[in-house]
Order: sequence, then C-alpha cells, then structure tokens
Amino acid sequence: MCLSDMEEEEARSFLTRFTDEFPTALEQDTPLPANPLSPKVSLHELHGESLDLGLRLLSARGAPPLLASLLCHSAVSELLQSDLSTFHCPLEDEHHTVCESQSDALPVLLQSAPVQRLFVNELINAAIRWQQNVPALPAVSRPLVSTHAIRNARRKMEDKHVVIPHFSQLFGLNDGIQRSYLAVFDGHGGVDSASFAAVHLHVTLSRQKDLTSDPESAFKQAFTQTDQMLQQRAQRERVRSGSTAVAALIQGQRLLVAWLGDSQALLVRNGTEEEIMDPHKPDRECGFCLGFCLGFSPGDFDQKPYVSSEADCCSLELRGDEDYLLLACDGFFDSVRPSAVPRLVLEALRNLGAGNAGVAQVLVSRAKESGSSDNITVVIMFLRSPREILRDSASSE
Repeated sequence: MCLSDMEEEEARSFLTRFTDEFPTALEQDTPLPANPLSPKVSLHELHGESLDLGLRLLSARGAPPLLASLLCHSAVSELLQSDLSTFHCPLEDEHHTVCESQSDALPVLLQSAPVQRLFVNELINAAIRWQQNVPALPAVSRPLVSTHAIRNARRKMEDKHVVIPHFSQLFGLNDGIQRSYLAVFDGHGGVDSASFAAVHLHVTLSRQKDLTSDPESAFKQAFTQTDQMLQQRAQRERVRSGSTAVAALIQGQRLLVAWLGDSQALLVRNGTEEEIMDPHKPDRECGFCLGFCLGFSPGDFDQKPYVSSEADCCSLELRGDEDYLLLACDGFFDSVRPSAVPRLVLEALRNLGAGNAGVAQVLVSRAKESGSSDNITVVIMFLRSPREILRDSASSE
C-alpha cells in the first residue's frame, strides 16, 4: 500500500519547499539551521542527537511526520557509515575522562557542529533525490496526538516529552509491525538528565534484539543502558540532575508502558479510566530505594545506590475499544485525579471539536487552576477517532 493522493501531494509540497530553501549541501562555514544539543558527542550518542536535530529541523518546516521519519532514517544511516575520524576531539581534552571503575579506554568524542553539518547535508541530499523522484512511501496511520507543557510557577522548565508516531520507519524496522512511542520526563535539579533521556531512550529501545520477542525485557534494558550512557555524559560534563520517566510503546496490538518515578500513564477505555501502572512515590520502599529518596529516576548519580535506574514495565493487549493513552508528570496528577480525566477530555472534545489537538492544553490549564505550581506536561495519543468517542458518549447518555 502507498500513500493516498492527498498525502503524496503533501509530501511533494514539503520536499519542494525544503529543497528550495536548501538547494545544495551546506558549505563548511555555513551555520547549522538547527543547534546541536552539545558541543561534543560520543559515538554512542551520535545516533540520538542526529535524529533529534533532524526531527526538530524538519518539524519546524512543517514536514509530514512519516516523511520526516523516513528522511531522518535515510540521513542517519548514511552518516553512521561515514568516516568520522576527522571530527574526533583531541584525546588531551580536560573533560575527556572516565572514572576508574569503567574501562581504561577513553570514549571517542566528536565535534558536534561539523559532524552534524555532515548529517544535515545527508538530509538535504535525500530530500533532493526524493523531490526529483518521490519513492513509494508506506501507507501507515497517523494517530491524533495532543501535547502541552508549561513551566508554571517554577523558576525553570525541567520537563521534556517525546512523541514518535512512526517509530518503525524512523529506525528502519522492516518487520511489518507498526509502532508508536511517547514519553514524558520530569527533571529535578536541572533539565540535563531529562533532556538526555528524551533524546536517547527511544534510540536505545530500537536497538534491543528482543524488542519483538520479549518487549518488556527490551524496555527495561533500554532504561538501564540509557542510564549508563548518561553516567558517561555526567562524568565528562558534571551533570548532577535526575529525572523521572514514563514511556509507552504501541507495538502492533500490544501496549507497553515502562516507568521510573512518579510520572504516570493512564489508559481510557470506553470512557472509563484504567490505572495500568503503580508509580514510584517517594514514600514507597522498593528494592534499594529508601523512603526519603526522590523515587526512581535516571541520573541522580550522587544518590546511587539509593535511587534505582531499573524500570518497571507492564504490557497488555489492545482490544480496539481503547479511547486514548495519556502520559503526564506529577505536576498534573498531583492536582487532577485519574478518575476526572475522562470527563475533562470529553468536555474538551465537545468544546473544541473532534479534530482539534488542543485537548492537552485544556487538561494542563485545569491542573494549574486546581492548584498545581509545578511544571506540567500532558501527552495524549488517541487510539480511536475522537468522533467515535463523542458519538459513543452521546449514545450512552
């Protein structure tokens, strides 16, 4: 199956606009059109940081999400096959060290700006090729997603969230299984850990060999490996922040949710909420997390071993009667009860219209009005058409 005529025209229109803006590859001294996340990047971090830059660049220019995922996959595949030795940082760099408990071999660091310019040029080259001859793009559904996040009364915004509706296409997983990914990260003591997890957790997840055969184990392992990568970043850049995390992967007809800390996921089925996870609260003793600790979170290396990076994970089969999946940080759930969510979403759909993506903004506003002063982030992925939800609600009244 290929795209519909309307979707193909949307793809052609974007490629024309993009290649008009970037008719040739960037010259060596041309500023990057999007800033890298860090001045130096390790080989293990390059995949995630390149995808993040590419998706930001394309999204800012209105790229259709599927096309953006396919372009980024093509560009990063070319980048990772390139000779990157000319971008290596000098080994005598004062921050290029690892702790004694790890390998004596120094990690290879790359200069971000020139290596990301190479990535952007691969992105431009792919767009030019496709503009001249648009390939047959797969016909996959585009779920309606609503997101909203505010700093609120806090001095800094330390939340991050990620939505990847075309996970399989972004990572070139050609097993015929459609996947979507969404996550919320609630940082504390700074945003660095949340930002790192938001860029790398889904990349690490995509690399797990047992993603299809044992997805729960794959999700847990992805959390652990991302935390290990973050420890390496922390040691060379003195990162001392932490973050909670809740992430969901819809893999075919299976929903997987993994979490550390008190950010939560909520499934609503036929207008009724289902609490599908037990969040880690600060007063919950579990494993080696003491009652007075911050809970479970990636990062927080000064607190280890009192704070764990071992995620919990749940899995359930989707039946087709699920309305939506909601992910949010504690800034939302501390002031809005899960049982109130279906009514709030239904009211928002009625007031805004079934095709409106402003539902999350309504929920964030309600949490603020209800007394939350914390950062608030809400992500909703509709698993059924909002029009069906409204219709079924009207018929049941």
